Amino acid sequence: MKKVLLSAISAATLLAGALTIVPTNAEAGVVDGAKDVLNTTKTTVSSLIQKFKDLPATHWAASAIQSAVNNGYFKGYSDGSFKPNAPVTKAEMATILGRISEQPVITEYNANFTDLPAWATESVKAAVEKGFIDPSKYSGKLDANAALTRGEMAIWLAQGLAVVNSEYKVALSDVTNTVIPAKEYFTGKLPETQKNSVAVTMGTGLMSVGSDENFGTDRTTTRAEVATLIARYTAVAKKQPDDFKGLQELRAVGLTGTNLKVIAPTYEKWPKERLPESYDYSKITDDFSKVRNKELVTRADYATAKVKNWIVVSPYAKGDQRSIYYPVFLDEGATASNGSFYSFAEFDMKIKGDSMSQTQAGNLFNAPAIDPLKSPSSKAYKDYSLPHTNDITKSRGVFTVKNPHYWGIGLLRFDDIFFSEVQLKAKDGTEYYVAQKK
Repeated sequence: MKKVLLSAISAATLLAGALTIVPTNAEAGVVDGAKDVLNTTKTTVSSLIQKFKDLPATHWAASAIQSAVNNGYFKGYSDGSFKPNAPVTKAEMATILGRISEQPVITEYNANFTDLPAWATESVKAAVEKGFIDPSKYSGKLDANAALTRGEMAIWLAQGLAVVNSEYKVALSDVTNTVIPAKEYFTGKLPETQKNSVAVTMGTGLMSVGSDENFGTDRTTTRAEVATLIARYTAVAKKQPDDFKGLQELRAVGLTGTNLKVIAPTYEKWPKERLPESYDYSKITDDFSKVRNKELVTRADYATAKVKNWIVVSPYAKGDQRSIYYPVFLDEGATASNGSFYSFAEFDMKIKGDSMSQTQAGNLFNAPAIDPLKSPSSKAYKDYSLPHTNDITKSRGVFTVKNPHYWGIGLLRFDDIFFSEVQLKAKDGTEYYVAQKK
């Protein structure tokens, strides 16, 4: 696998000429107060950084900016400022990406951008040849002087990773049908053309949502943000996609509809020896994709029901082991009884009679983990604007819509004292049947 390293190119060489590089997206967070925490240990800020009159040593990106300046990716302005919050243009970001010396060159330059500043022509050419920019998506104009948005930044970085390691290209495909832990995904405002790239950059920790839980695809990126993103990109490019648990989850949900095997791998296919000999074991599977979005057999005839996605979250995991979906469904400090994990299933239903209550919905399945009774009550769930039973029911919990769509909350148990197996049967006879390994 070819790996990417930032080259310590001479700042004097890189900064020759009139260009003042204005990178953005450094913290993988939003412009107005990044929510992300820099993943590298902050070092003592040198006099090089402290000389910028608008960049105190306590600035969240001071260390990343110092590194970017020392490596020749940035310089300050003639008035002694750095302008960490200034937006970065597409031409400026392309110039920075084109300078990553060990990014593989994969193509000859065959673009004909008609709006490039003279100083950026060669650098944009390099960024194209290294796979960051796909000319076929631009119709002859890069809109080079426009501020780079976070959505387009995600595309450029994800395309770069796909060049470095073909597994990232596979990952970009795997997340096509995934659940993205960003508010825009749940509100339907995440552009389809940016969805896969946003998923990969979030799954690898390159970028994340801001304090308002939005990824901010239409927001511009800042010089301070870009300084951090460049450091993050080179670190991520040295790793395999499977090194990132968040990306593992996003890929698993994209391909199968659930992250169970990533979060709770001790759950396995129901063993044949625990079933009667007459049972047709060929119909049993532990592949959730075989029942995902299929009409399921229910215990009662109140409604037809499908499970679109099933997300499992451990309330006990910390740091890198925490599910990428934790912030979406659980508030900080959440606990569950008897060591259980939380289970969130996304339901699509069609009510058959004149009405159906939440209690009746809760009786559709005999699986505590797949429970359509009610939606999560956490502040996090509300902040991310997920569909809630409270929004589609009236007094006494009667649904006000004929085709309710929402997420339910259940528990995935690991104790034999409780009902630990998960069993769903599709109308075509396929039976998803898993349980905690004994």
